[in-house]
Amino acid sequence: MRVHIDRFRRLDGSLEARVARVGDGSIITRFDRTPFPRADDDVVCPHFLELKWATGCPYSCAWCYLQGTLRFFDYGTKPKPKSYERVEDHLQAFFDGDGIRPELLNSGELSDSLMMENSRRPFSTFVMSLFDTQTRHRVLFVTKSANVEKLMHVPNVDQAVVSFSLNSKRVSRRWEAAAPGVQDRIEAAGRLKDAGFEVRVRIDPMVPIAEWKKDYSELVESMFRRFVPDRITLGSLRGLQSTIVNSRDRSWLHFLDERSNWGKKVAAETRLAMYSAVIERLKSKHNYRRIALCKETVGMWNALGMNYRRMRCNCTQ
Repeated sequence: MRVHIDRFRRLDGSLEARVARVGDGSIITRFDRTPFPRADDDVVCPHFLELKWATGCPYSCAWCYLQGTLRFFDYGTKPKPKSYERVEDHLQAFFDGDGIRPELLNSGELSDSLMMENSRRPFSTFVMSLFDTQTRHRVLFVTKSANVEKLMHVPNVDQAVVSFSLNSKRVSRRWEAAAPGVQDRIEAAGRLKDAGFEVRVRIDPMVPIAEWKKDYSELVESMFRRFVPDRITLGSLRGLQSTIVNSRDRSWLHFLDERSNWGKKVAAETRLAMYSAVIERLKSKHNYRRIALCKETVGMWNALGMNYRRMRCNCTQ
């Protein structure tokens, strides 16, 4: 199986040879749908490698972009794992490729990485047994799950990064009702951190409900009482047109006021206020500075005094 290499433009403007896809790209492919940012309203997103082992998610959050991405498939956002044998074949070809730079493979772009942990063959156990055969590459688990029992028992914690998506309790109860509670996710993240895993957090999508400042301050404090994340990425509510059209619950749409090249967004002034409040709390109270933004514009990075060209966000190595 051929490993396809191409040259990609990094955020600092330089070109770099990276894996574009393995075979037909159905399992391993590079996310490169965001153009190189030039204008203030261009969205910044580095091109990362996807491990597409499954599609769909059982949590069905109101704003989930899979409602649009998977709109042509009859299973919608319902979980549908792919053949593990195919996944193994593509990963083995990737591992065996010559001259491949170290990569972090994101297993949570089209599904929740831990959604199959109660099955007879949990994805975490399966994929970590494959990554244990090499030392160059790591796998990124992105999840809203609190079920980390199987992951706790893998021997090669250095080959994994686990990223938990968190939100304020009020927001989560309203629009993430099928997902585990926020405090349960924080406890699961803390257990993995205690066990030696690299644990990252996405506070995304931040929603400007009436008491957002109080709610997101409480989220930060709840998190830091249990563990210190290795990296925090902030994002705000946004909606691609395909997501908006195919959403079952559209009660969140009234928060969106502004257009970008990555769909509709919360008004810039409000986003700036939300990010500023959380970043200030992280810095002043916890002396924490490993912070990035997700799917944000060049103008927003600049307004916050942050250098997107040197970003280390959730999905990067």
